[in-house]
Amino acid sequence: MKLLFINSKQFDYLQDLTFSGLVHLLGASNVVDYPWNYKYHLPVKNYPKNLGYTGFSLKPFIKPDFNSFDAVILGSAKKDALDTLNNILSKVHGKPIVFLDGGDKEEIGGDFFRLGAGDDYLEFIKKRPFDLICKREFFPDLHGNLKNVYPFPFSFHYHINIESLTEEEKSYDISFWAQQKPAVREKALNLLKGKFDCDENGTSVGLDFKKYKRKGLFYLKELSRCKMVLNLRGGGWDTMRYWEVSAVGRFMISQRPQIVIPNNFEEGKHVEFCDDTLDDMLDKMTYYLSNVSLREEMTKNAKAHLMKYHLNTNRAKYLIDIIKKIL
Repeated sequence: MKLLFINSKQFDYLQDLTFSGLVHLLGASNVVDYPWNYKYHLPVKNYPKNLGYTGFSLKPFIKPDFNSFDAVILGSAKKDALDTLNNILSKVHGKPIVFLDGGDKEEIGGDFFRLGAGDDYLEFIKKRPFDLICKREFFPDLHGNLKNVYPFPFSFHYHINIESLTEEEKSYDISFWAQQKPAVREKALNLLKGKFDCDENGTSVGLDFKKYKRKGLFYLKELSRCKMVLNLRGGGWDTMRYWEVSAVGRFMISQRPQIVIPNNFEEGKHVEFCDDTLDDMLDKMTYYLSNVSLREEMTKNAKAHLMKYHLNTNRAKYLIDIIKKIL
């Protein structure tokens, strides 16, 4: 299969994870980024802004032969990507087009409206509806009956490896290093104030990521030093933290995502879910801090489950399989 990958030059988790996963499976010659995205070929960005990087390459950009592709992927719900697709639409006539909707909004294409390109999006789908839509924030009531819409959450990059620490080497009990929006996050941070070792490790209201010291791979290493990590929804239900915690071999307490996640983590086997009210959050944290063997067993199960189902290569394989259905 040969794919033309229309991308936004802006930072986009789902787009970048999918691109690197596809290249790993199909090869760089069969997954062509258009326009050429330097972040995919040059090691100039740190985690998580390097999720699309596929290996060092100085190969000059050559305008692709649009007739040579089996399908076209619109990688992002951002205006620059849609403009690019619009400009070449006549050149990919007859090719199936797949839309990766990695935005926070529940509505399909909702981020186009959030970013001021809603009219452009409506005009585009009026003349050329998408053949397939891969939706990160897939709600069963909204999208479950749409035959061409598939759940497609974030994942973890296949090549990142953080070594697990022993119980004695872990430095922090519980962390939630996050900005306080939406309201559930602010509530959690206030509940954690003065509890466990949260004040000492930086779990507090008012965290400013512009001045945040835990960045890049150092952030993942710091995450791996926590006995337990809290995950709560952000702009959308699907967060990178939801996948990072298990990937670095740590235990997670999380809100239960209200979106569809195929092969999701199971409560009591891989992770622990708390109520959206957070009324049971502190009790569950206390319980799992004192039950080390149970916590560690679930952590091992969660990492194995992630490695089997939730790497970006798994998402890429899933995408390839659904594209094959319409070719």
